[in-house]
Amino acid sequence: MRHFRLTRAALFLAAFLLLPPQWSCAQEAYQIRRDVVYGHKAGMALTFDVVTPAEPNGAGVLFLVSGGWVSVWFPVEAIVRPEPPTPNQCERLLAAGFTLFIVRHGSSPYFKVPDAVADVRRAVRTIRHQAGEFGIDPERIGVCGASAGGHLSLMLGTTADAGNAESSDPVEQTSDKVQAVVAYFPPTKIDEFFELKDRFPALQFNPDLAGDVSPLLHVSEDDAPTLLVHGDQDELVPLSNSERIFQAFQSNSVPSKLIVIEGAAHSFQGENEERAHSALVDWFNQHLRAR
Repeated sequence: MRHFRLTRAALFLAAFLLLPPQWSCAQEAYQIRRDVVYGHKAGMALTFDVVTPAEPNGAGVLFLVSGGWVSVWFPVEAIVRPEPPTPNQCERLLAAGFTLFIVRHGSSPYFKVPDAVADVRRAVRTIRHQAGEFGIDPERIGVCGASAGGHLSLMLGTTADAGNAESSDPVEQTSDKVQAVVAYFPPTKIDEFFELKDRFPALQFNPDLAGDVSPLLHVSEDDAPTLLVHGDQDELVPLSNSERIFQAFQSNSVPSKLIVIEGAAHSFQGENEERAHSALVDWFNQHLRAR
């Protein structure tokens, strides 16, 4: 669940700082809106970046920046490069026409898992509420993430609500439902990870709340179509996490698929990474296309 293992965002950032000028963001290919504020907490702003491709398809995908429920800031250029030799999932989504929202939540160690869940809910509500401004269809929103980001993606897919009609905040009146989910090696039952509290401070919260933030316990027939990708050699988040929630999805007739990558641990490299990213884009193409 470490952020530097779940994608390669931190590595991309370090690499970006050392790259020659021609590796900076291709402004002609994407329009970037940085640090959009979607909420405030503890005197700080919660933000996401918006990256709009040259030929948007009208759908939006949230990429949840989270590993161990640590959410780091980095220049968007760190994951949006003009011609990388091995495109990451964000670049693939942009190439397919999806508007990308790079979402950060209140980070561990100060904030805990329930806080992160609340934040990403708020992010979806904000994006839907301002969908016209971002040039997307409010009913064509997907979400993806890996490890802790995968967990948060599944929480959005399994526990969405229609919003609070009695709230004075128009954003909170808006639904946080997403139409498709992709989760790489996600934790799905949080109390099983409490033994890792010292390693992951975000788990240091009231155990009575563990069920509330365990997507495995919230699967129902109205959940978002979900793709799970997991390595069979993952020792940090065992494959059983994806297997059990996949079984629950199947039992509730939720459109779902589990891809097990043989020999992969808690990250994907080389051909395995290629396979995972291709499956991610295919899933969103299938479930977020215009009706």
